[in-house]
Parts: sequence; structure tokens; C-alpha cells
Amino acid sequence: MNRYPSWLNILVVVVFMLGAILALPNLYSSVPSVQIANSNGIDFDDDQLQEVMDALGNIRLSPLASFIEDGRAIILFKDPEDQTTAGQRLRNRYSEQKSVAYTLTPNLPNWLRKLGIKPMSLGLDLRGGVYFLLEVDMDTAIASRLTLYEQSFSDLLREENIRSRVDIVNSDIIVRLRNVDDRTRALTMISEADPDLLVLDGSDDSSFRLRMTETQIKARQDFAIEQNITTLRNRVNQLGVAEPLVQRQGVDRIVVQLPGVQDPNRLDDILTATATLEFHLADNGGNFPGSRRYTGRPGVPSQNLRREIIASGDQIIDAESGFSQGQPAVFITLDAAGGESMLKTTRENLNKPMSTVFIETRRITETNNGIVNTKIIKTEEIISTATIRGIFKDRFQITGLTPIEARELALLLRAGALAAPVFKIEERTIGPSLGQDNIDRGFSAVTIGFLAVVIFMALYYKWFGMIANLALFTNLIFIVALLSLLQASLTLPGIAGIVLTVGMAVDANVLIFERIREELRTGGTAQGSISSGYDKALSSISDANITTLIAAIVLFAFGTGPIKGFAITLSLGILTSMFTSIIGTRAIVNLVFGNRRLDKLPI
Repeated sequence: MNRYPSWLNILVVVVFMLGAILALPNLYSSVPSVQIANSNGIDFDDDQLQEVMDALGNIRLSPLASFIEDGRAIILFKDPEDQTTAGQRLRNRYSEQKSVAYTLTPNLPNWLRKLGIKPMSLGLDLRGGVYFLLEVDMDTAIASRLTLYEQSFSDLLREENIRSRVDIVNSDIIVRLRNVDDRTRALTMISEADPDLLVLDGSDDSSFRLRMTETQIKARQDFAIEQNITTLRNRVNQLGVAEPLVQRQGVDRIVVQLPGVQDPNRLDDILTATATLEFHLADNGGNFPGSRRYTGRPGVPSQNLRREIIASGDQIIDAESGFSQGQPAVFITLDAAGGESMLKTTRENLNKPMSTVFIETRRITETNNGIVNTKIIKTEEIISTATIRGIFKDRFQITGLTPIEARELALLLRAGALAAPVFKIEERTIGPSLGQDNIDRGFSAVTIGFLAVVIFMALYYKWFGMIANLALFTNLIFIVALLSLLQASLTLPGIAGIVLTVGMAVDANVLIFERIREELRTGGTAQGSISSGYDKALSSISDANITTLIAAIVLFAFGTGPIKGFAITLSLGILTSMFTSIIGTRAIVNLVFGNRRLDKLPI
């Protein structure tokens, strides 16, 4: 007799029920919705949600549902017209305090939503949206690090009363000393400040060169990529875009996918914008070494500014746009280090002018005689100069901007400064109709493949074939359940992986059933043939699935977006098919045939 122990039968039932519950949200359709998030990053609360609902009630809108998820308020509507009306109403009312985005949200029952179960997310090729491929300017990332070395070493030597001049020449930092006797002391101090820098001989005994090692350069490049990814995610979140994907691709590129977004123009400006600020003291007398002249915006005079940066954009932790004395303004909050620097500067320089420098980097493409050339243009201009009338620390305001510039600059500063400029090298917009067409075609492919396998198995293996078909259906449920649990995006290549998994899942049962047939042909009993068939086919099934799983893992590790989508569904399908094809079908076969004396099997 063939039978499983009770605990294994219970395990099969529990796993099936759990998979069915996790896959259940995918049966519910998505409806138009409005997503609202606080611009300051604080989670939405019930009082704020009630305030929003009261605002919609005033214009006689009756949403299907409203709830808070991941710190954001989500309001569901029956049709796109109500969604648009509600979105415009909320944007007008909360233009600065909250970001409002249009999206699609599954209309789930409350009990499913309370369990925290979500349907699987759809990739850009299925849902539609905008795709950006951005390139990080690694040269600027290294140059900014060299500039930081230049300033910090100048300050270090000046504090120790070592007369020197620090310059950047190509990729080297040149330190020139007025006194040869100071060379050893200067080298010791700089080596203690950064022991990883390479120290090379200079042109004479009173100078030396410093150079970043390959390890330092690689670390700086990795930092620039990771910092830019964080900043870009913050910027997308500030815009309220639902389910964004921002990830690294290769050495110096970042992929940004924004499902559901159809107007890329404003997003293009926000994502690639490198606008930031620096605060400098003026040097109208030319008394400070390293001072340089900055041009001013129309109406703002040009002037010399000291080299030392009091505070910069990467030290700004909050920025809000508004008006001060009738003029557009950005209200700035600095971090601890920036606040201390500003406090020290304002305390020591009362009644002296301080300027705000607006810095922007752009890449321009030009075509001359059929040859395409690109060049990077860095704009640095003074937007305002004000006399320090009082001592302040981490909170102040700047003016000199238009209302639109103030609003966008506040958004960029609030989201964080880019560690290095990024430039768009590819952009694709996928319409929702094309995404729906991809879904329909993918669903048709899975359906046709599934039905073809079901018919073949039923005709060729009879009742055993029907058991394999039940396992195959369960396998699809498990794949959907795992995609929902992991919140992995289903893409068009991912659907191809599911179709391939359908064939591989039934292949395991073909091996088992042929083994059973072989045992019957050699005179084995019905129960003995079932047991031998499953036992002898196990090694072949395991070998085939493990080698395919290794290939899928390699594809995921080294592939890009579409290939990763294929690898994910293929890997999950292999794991679930091993369970359904071996343990699942064996449990059903044992239940149906295992406790009976049989002269033959319907196989």
C-alpha cells in the first residue's frame, strides 16, 4: 500500500490553502485611485485622512474606499472622471504640503487588506509608464572629491601656521610650501588625515603630490552611484509616483522605471536636475587667497567670493518654498554640521555680505559636420547677496528666485543633492493600451500552453494525467502567490518564464508516469509500480531541475531588467513544480489509489 503519514498530508493541504489565499488578491480588478503623501515624509494619520475625505465630501464625491498604506493615503473611485476631479481638488488645496498622484489600486475586501496581502505588481511593459536610463558623470564625482581634499588640506595647513598653496592639476593634488623645513610636518599631518592617499615627489624639495588610489576612486564611484540612487528615489517619492523602480545597471548607469506615468517632461527635468546651492562670504577687497569672481543673475551684481563653502546643498535636510515680504523664498533647514558652520560664520562676520550661489550642471549635444559631440556646462551664479544682520544657525531663508524656481529648488533640496550629475541617455514611454495588449497576449500564451498540456496529459495518461493537470493548476497558483508575497514585478519576459515552467512542471510527471508504465510492463504490481515509479524518477527530476535552477540564478545575477524578470518566474516555477509534481501528485495518487488492491492502473 502507498500512503503518506498524516503530518505530510496536512502539510500539503496547508501549503495549498496558504498559496490560494496569497494568490487571491490577483482576482480583484484595479480601479482608479488617488495617492496622497506628506511632502515632509511624515506618515499619514487617521485625522489627515478624515480631513481629505471631508474635502471630497464638499464636492459630492463618494469614493469606493479609503485607507492608509505604507504611510500614504489611498482613495479609490469608480471611474477616471471622479479620480481626476478629486485629484485636482486635492492638488489645489494641498499644493505645498502634500503630493498627489494618480494611480491604479486593487479594489480588495477589507479583510484581505487588513492581512497585508497584495496582488503581484506589474512591470512597466505590462502596466505602461516611463523608462529612463541615466548615466552618472564619474569624472565630476572624482573632481568633487579632489576639490574637497584641496579645501580641507588648505584649512589644515593654515590652522597649523604652515604657509602653503594647494592646487589641483589633472588628477593630482599639488602642495607647495613656502618653507622647505615644513615639508616633513605637512606630510605627516596630511598622511594622518587620510593615510590611503598616495604621496609622490614634487617638482622640488618644497612640494609634493597626492593622488587617489584605484581603491579610493572605485569607492568614490560606488558612493556616487548609491547616493544618486537614494536621491532619485527621494525625488520620485516627493512627486508621489506610485511603485517606482530605481536601480543600478552596470558601472555608471541607473535605471528609473515609473509605472503608470505617461507625461515624462516634468519628471525628466526633476530627475536629471543637478541644481544645488552653496553659501560663501563675499571678498570685495580681494584679501583672501583662492577667492574667485562669480557672475550674478540679472539684477544681482557680480562679485568676488571666498573659496570656503559655509554650507552646501548636501547639508540641507529640509526646504520649503513660500513667500517672504511678497517675494518668492525657500526656507532652509541645515543638518548639525551645516548649522554649526553657519553659526560660527554669522557670529564672526556680522554686518558682512554673504552670497547664495546657484549651481547647475547640464550636458549639451552638438552636431558639427555629421559628428556628434557632447560637452558639460556648469553654471554658477549668485542669486542673492544679503548682509548678515544677526546670528543664526540652521534655519534661514533665501530669495532671488521666481515662484516656479523656488518650488522646484525646494523639492530638489528636500530630496537631497546628487553626488554627481546624471544625464539621460535613453527614454521610453509605454502607453497603458500597449501594456494591456501585452497582458492580453501573455495571458493568451499561458492559457493556450496550459490547455494544450492539459489535453495531452488527459488523453495520454488518463486519470493519472488528470492528477498531473491538477498539480499543474496548483503550480500556477503557487507562482502567483510567491510573486505576490515577494512583491516581485511580473514582466513580459516573466510571462515567458511561466509558460516555460508549465512545460517543465509536467515534464516531471511524464518521467514518473513512464517509470510506472515500465514497472507495469515488467510484471510489477500496481502498488509496487507506483512506489518504484516515484522513487526511481526522483534523481532524474532533481538533476534536470537543479541544473535549470542554476542557469536561472546566473541569469538573475548577471542579467538586466527583462532577463531578471524571466529568471525570477523561472526560478520560482522550478521550486513550486518540484513540490507539486512530486509531493503533491504523490499525495493525490496515494489518496485515490494507495489504499486499494488494483489489478491495473488507469495510466
